[in-house]
Amino acid sequence: MKKSGLILLVTLISVSLMAGTGAGEVSNAVVVDGYDITASVTGTPLKDAYKDWFKIGVGLNGYNTQTDTVNSRAMTEIIKYHFNSVTYSNLMKPSYLLDQVGSIRNYNSGNPEPAVKFDTVLKGLEFCKNTGIKMRGHVLVWHNQTPDWFFREGYRNDGAYVDRDTMLARLESYIRQVLEFTQTQYPGVIYAWDVVNEAVENTPGSFELESGFNIRTKYDGTKDNPWYKVVGVDYVEKAFEYARKYADPEVKLFYNDYNTFQPTKTEAIYKLAAHLKDKGLIDGIGMQGYMDLNYPVIDGGAGSFKAALARFAELELEIHVTELTIRTNGTSPSHFSRQANRYEEVFRVLTEMDTASGGPANITSVTVFGLMDNYLFYPNDTTTARLFDRNLQPKLAFYSVLKVAEELNAEAN
Repeated sequence: MKKSGLILLVTLISVSLMAGTGAGEVSNAVVVDGYDITASVTGTPLKDAYKDWFKIGVGLNGYNTQTDTVNSRAMTEIIKYHFNSVTYSNLMKPSYLLDQVGSIRNYNSGNPEPAVKFDTVLKGLEFCKNTGIKMRGHVLVWHNQTPDWFFREGYRNDGAYVDRDTMLARLESYIRQVLEFTQTQYPGVIYAWDVVNEAVENTPGSFELESGFNIRTKYDGTKDNPWYKVVGVDYVEKAFEYARKYADPEVKLFYNDYNTFQPTKTEAIYKLAAHLKDKGLIDGIGMQGYMDLNYPVIDGGAGSFKAALARFAELELEIHVTELTIRTNGTSPSHFSRQANRYEEVFRVLTEMDTASGGPANITSVTVFGLMDNYLFYPNDTTTARLFDRNLQPKLAFYSVLKVAEELNAEAN
């Protein structure tokens, strides 16, 4: 049943007459905010099906507090049923947490530290605290969605760029404030952090050549990576150093990136992660997992998803698939059938490669980066990459993911 309007008042109908039933027959149904989600909260939960392998996570979408996934009771009911991990896809990035007005106020009063606010993530943190669902923190350091003023004198848009030491002090302060707040106010909720996102590049002319790690110097073709510009090539290591300093011992620290299956990028990330591991600064690698119906090869030779998993497994670090998204280039039944086959192939490789199945890779979390197609809080959203459709009904892709675990569990029994 399609939702009419953004009704936040929940109507739970535990017993209702269903179309197609005979006279006097009743069937249990769950209707929330106008969505009949019965099929989506029935049967084996994904988190239970995969409990012997890894956490099953989902992205919380939204570009402000009004469009946050947790505002929808229909979506949160499905999340509570199927998932034991969530990740804010947007609202925890530095551009949302850094407070320019507060930072300028601090500076003018003699306090050099940036001001940090948490209003965009409180709903999600409360949701996790109240449900027992864990959260991946995303992300502490990224060249994109970090405001330019953060790197400038007085935190002003027109200020000159600060020097390296000043920026390192700001970086440490920011990481400390974020970790102290989440760990004090929401202890045990965040179990892992993407400390640095997308610092490795393999586009010629957009990375440095000295370190061997291919640290990004530019993005979007012409824009400078401000972290490299102001701090230098070791900004990644310094971020992990500060995160390790302030993170609770049980919180895992990850490096996260996209196109991790491209061989040159796989090798650069491997070298960077090995360097950080030698210093005791990293616990895992996040493989974002943006795919379409043809690319990349899932189970094949060099350049395949499986080959990258195998290479990273050699480091004996944890592996998370952090932003799994399989796009279609159409909405026909055949497109969604091919999508389902791709999701199935991905999860077959993941379970096969996981140490729980005797494989080499310690995969501890797999996150699909959003719950539903045509996201209900985005009026013109055309996304078709998710496991649930625009009416919050399970898609073929959902059933293909569930099938992999159910078949393996049946074999084990």
